[in-house]
Amino acid sequence: MATTEGHSLGSIGILVGGGPAPGINSVISAAVIEAERLGYEAIGINNGYEYLVKGDVTQTVKLTTDDVSTIHTRGGSILHTSRTNPTKRAKDLETCVATLDKLGIKYLITIGGDDTSFGASEIACAAGGKILVAHVPKTIDNDLPLPGNMPTFGYETARHVGSEILLSLKEDSRTTNRWYFIVAMGRHTGHLALGIGKASAATITLIPEEFSGKTVSLSEVCGALEGAILKRRSLDRPDGVAIIAEGIASKLDIKDLRNIAGVETPRDQYGNIRLADLPFARILRAEVERRFQERGDAMDIVDLTLGYELRSAAPIPFDIDYTRTLGHGAVTFLHSDHKNKAIAKGAMICIVGNKLEPVAFEDMRDSTTGKTIVRKVDTSNLYYDVARRYMTRIEESDLIDEVKLRKLANVASMQPDAFKRRFTSKN
Repeated sequence: MATTEGHSLGSIGILVGGGPAPGINSVISAAVIEAERLGYEAIGINNGYEYLVKGDVTQTVKLTTDDVSTIHTRGGSILHTSRTNPTKRAKDLETCVATLDKLGIKYLITIGGDDTSFGASEIACAAGGKILVAHVPKTIDNDLPLPGNMPTFGYETARHVGSEILLSLKEDSRTTNRWYFIVAMGRHTGHLALGIGKASAATITLIPEEFSGKTVSLSEVCGALEGAILKRRSLDRPDGVAIIAEGIASKLDIKDLRNIAGVETPRDQYGNIRLADLPFARILRAEVERRFQERGDAMDIVDLTLGYELRSAAPIPFDIDYTRTLGHGAVTFLHSDHKNKAIAKGAMICIVGNKLEPVAFEDMRDSTTGKTIVRKVDTSNLYYDVARRYMTRIEESDLIDEVKLRKLANVASMQPDAFKRRFTSKN
């Protein structure tokens, strides 16, 4: 499709939803540059769906190549972001579509995670073909099921920055002979925690996928941490760093959390527990310290939550490269004719084998829940197996080796049989 000078092919709206992730500005930059080259007008929509559901048409900005030519190396989002859910009420969705229509937007690029993706797919359906939607998947959680097992953009930068922070904390741990409990972001999965833990050689990493039940007890989680500390001590190391994926908190029995912390469970507009508002690291620290105090043994644990430090970091070259391709691909998709009915209203923009591969929104949904499918860590594959082998944890082999068992029990001030019963895995 070609355009004559001064005549636009139409307006492409661009918005960002959910939490920040390194590479957002690079997507925006590439999309605007390609849109302008093809003859479209690029319209930036501020704060995700927030103003669209209010019918407010004033929160937009026209974007040109000059505006975005140097933003690809910056963290954060020049269009800001929000967690406003356009599907919370039928009226909100209707208003959102009507507002886009008032703005003259026939093409929409959404940048976000599973919730933003769900909103984008609902907008595409509600618009009835009037608006073609291209969704660019982003999340540092790496939990969207992209084809070819590609990472979600932002994850590699978050892992890189997180690993550098962990290496510094490991040195502090060794210097001060103390333990760090670090909760890493990851609402449903342990990709980020495991990636950071493996790259930085953390002492132990705990992720929700390793607990097979629908729920996990706080006792079980703290038992794994307690066991790691005791085994480390048996190796004459009083220091250590534990990484715990925050997604474990979403599997805990809520009564467990209330009994320990006396906290309620705040939720966002999509109904997800606001894990960032739960003092999960502090809860784990308090419970493990209590266990050691019961045996007359004082513990020095520092608790931290890692995540906000990673989300708006400047993207590393991998994510800049990746997101420039995704931004270009989003406009290419919108500009193309779509004979495939499954993607005629919109699609997820993915890159597989250096080729653009739009994925129908329906293919990303769980047929039971209707929500976007969550990609979990595969604990049966080599990646997890290697990570697991380099952790310090109480293993079955420790409990059947009489010499190791006696040494561990002695460190814990327990009888060998009692130690074995306490740390035998029930998972």
